[in-house]
Amino acid sequence: MSFLKCDITGFNVDKRVLPLIKANAVVSVVSLLLAILTAILVLFTRWQVVHLLPVDWYYRILTLHGLVALVVWIVFWEMAGLYFGSTVVLNARQIAPGLGWIAFLLMVVGTALVAFAVLTGRADVLFTSYVPLKANPIHYLGIILFAVGALIVCGLFLANIIVAKKEKTYGGGPLPLFTFGLLTATILAIGTLLSGAAIYVPVFLWSLGLIQSVDSIVYRLVFWGFGHSAQQVNVAAMISIWYLGAFLTVGGTSINERISRMAFLFYMIGINLASAHHLLVDPIPSPAWKIVNTSYFMYLAVLASMIHAFAVPSAIEVAQRRRGYTKGLFDWLKNCPWGNPAFVSVFLAVVTFGFIGGITGVINGMEQTNMIVHNTLALPGHFKGTVVSGTTLTFMGATYYLIPLIFRKKISFFGAAKAAPWLFAIGIVLLSAGLSTLGYLGVPRRHWDITYAGGPFTYTYPPIADLLWVVAVLGGTIAFIGALIWILVVVISVFFGKPMTGPADFQLPLASPLPPESKEHDSKFVAPGTFALTIIWMLAFLIFATISWGWLSMMWEVK
Repeated sequence: MSFLKCDITGFNVDKRVLPLIKANAVVSVVSLLLAILTAILVLFTRWQVVHLLPVDWYYRILTLHGLVALVVWIVFWEMAGLYFGSTVVLNARQIAPGLGWIAFLLMVVGTALVAFAVLTGRADVLFTSYVPLKANPIHYLGIILFAVGALIVCGLFLANIIVAKKEKTYGGGPLPLFTFGLLTATILAIGTLLSGAAIYVPVFLWSLGLIQSVDSIVYRLVFWGFGHSAQQVNVAAMISIWYLGAFLTVGGTSINERISRMAFLFYMIGINLASAHHLLVDPIPSPAWKIVNTSYFMYLAVLASMIHAFAVPSAIEVAQRRRGYTKGLFDWLKNCPWGNPAFVSVFLAVVTFGFIGGITGVINGMEQTNMIVHNTLALPGHFKGTVVSGTTLTFMGATYYLIPLIFRKKISFFGAAKAAPWLFAIGIVLLSAGLSTLGYLGVPRRHWDITYAGGPFTYTYPPIADLLWVVAVLGGTIAFIGALIWILVVVISVFFGKPMTGPADFQLPLASPLPPESKEHDSKFVAPGTFALTIIWMLAFLIFATISWGWLSMMWEVK
């Protein structure tokens, strides 16, 4: 076993972990390409003006898009992140690299089987694959293999940090906040994958004809222990990168690291229970169970996200103010490194996740207001603010650091690299706004033909819906272009870019050490700009919540 000394970060890097990080990262980028291609096909089919795909291929492509965008692209990237966070950041060795390659092979084979089953018409069951819909056994086998591979990597992550702790490779103190956040994501992932196994194994046996039936209510209950919780794994990983990004770009650290760690623990306590909001129309769970899980338990997860949403920008603000940017509320923000695409990606992810994903998530997650948007396009609109503008944009920004640090290549077409996050974020904001508002008008979430042409009844939407479709399609197209630019930059940089010859070639300079704290630091509020942004967010939330409860009151006669 041998280590490399990184000439940029100073970390000791186990040579054996580098190929694992690279392999998982490359497959994730390829998966993102497939995700955005299927996304644009779905979008131009839902838009009745174009109605691109026939009905069978629409559901086929929608199934593939859901699986690739929500699972494959993100999980492969997270596997690379788990290797990085448990070895490179800790100066630690990779435990059982051969087992890591077995896990990678299982995930690749599983992905290939799922794609084959879907594209050949053997699994037109959508992401949820609700029973009694039945896919070919190949489909379920692929999902199981993928999950087993991911579970192995989670085990390797835990083994790596245990050995690093024992060998005191990072000083022997608490885990760095970045790795601690990844630990939270890993624990959530293990529970998520076990939930998936608990339901996909019986369904696989059912598809083989070895058991007669699977109860549809039980399937939905257990499935959402996998389907919803998987996205919370993404949230924990995303926020971990926010903290790392703040530190790398401006030297920012949480103003209260204990509270930040506690917020990660809140995720483990409450965030999976909030999966109940997918079951609000099911007859089996009791009203009391639904109310408790979609209010009191969910609020623990909401509180955690609010803590992180304050901690990350305040870390940036405090660091900037210590560097002398102290004029008014937002001088620190004005002088942030806006030429660094990694910083831009993280900051835009924080803002869009908070104002779109966070606000709509609370409204969609409550039992009462969920009824307004249940199974409408408002749900995909919410996804665009969480797993897309939040997680995907964050991972895209972090990849800019992986290219020089792991692949040892310069970032090609740096101007295009800087433009990609802006295009992607602007496009997703428009797409999310269009889809969400269409959902509030009652446009269904999955139906191929929203006019129900040829059916026993038809429905005409208000004229404003036509404008909103244009907004959504315009936003989706801009986001597609932004993502495609990012993919091209990454692929060209990794496979054809100029090799890094030393720190002088590093285009995303690491933040210099912060100046000493001033004597006034303990006697004044250290993040007034972030506090002002928080007030703006709370006002936006109150306005949106008030409107939602107003719409809810119109659903029945009130005397």
